[in-house]
Amino acid sequence: MEILDDVPMELDVDRLLKKLHIDKESKNAEDIQGLIETVAPAIKPKALYEVSYIQHKNYDIVDIGGVIFKSRVLRVNLDKVERVFPYIATCGRELDEIVVPSDDLLRQFWLDSIKEMALHAMREYLANHLKERYALGQLSKMSPGSGSQDLWPIEQQRQLFSIFGNVEELIGVTLTESFLMIPIKSVSGIYFPTEIRFESCQLCPREVCRSRRAPYDKDLLASFYKDRA
Repeated sequence: MEILDDVPMELDVDRLLKKLHIDKESKNAEDIQGLIETVAPAIKPKALYEVSYIQHKNYDIVDIGGVIFKSRVLRVNLDKVERVFPYIATCGRELDEIVVPSDDLLRQFWLDSIKEMALHAMREYLANHLKERYALGQLSKMSPGSGSQDLWPIEQQRQLFSIFGNVEELIGVTLTESFLMIPIKSVSGIYFPTEIRFESCQLCPREVCRSRRAPYDKDLLASFYKDRA
């Protein structure tokens, strides 16, 4: 297991303003700059990952390093894969513990966007780290609960966390009884090498989703279930 907790990150103000649709010359832009200067010392995203090997596969079962996962889509995606990279990444507890007044909804939204950018930067850093260290080409990923619930049930967060032991002690992330993570701006899943890039969004019919990264493909979804063992 490896922990990445010393990742250089400088928040891109222009990118943040564009994300928030705020003009650079506006008063809001000045206020955001002040918020960034306040929270900058606390922007310490973290991640951990493990190099794991697939021990057994069945129709909808994958045994990864002795931990059993049940997902037909995951199993098919890993059909020709032997080595995978379970991971957990977070914006960092330091940033998550910053509090703004409860009645300042705009500033809360800005801070939330900063957390999202910190998490995104950490996940990009992790993917590039894996590619360089393990001489990998294209990577795809799946996460419990991502896309439609039945693709890979969110309840299997518990099995994923079990791979790493005390995740709270390692990178400050806890798993709630409802299988959500704290800090909220945290993600978990499995990276795997692939020739054709896969996104769980391709299998999710939800029409309104601000996080969508690829269009829904019902034919692709059907292809995962065409052969039953």
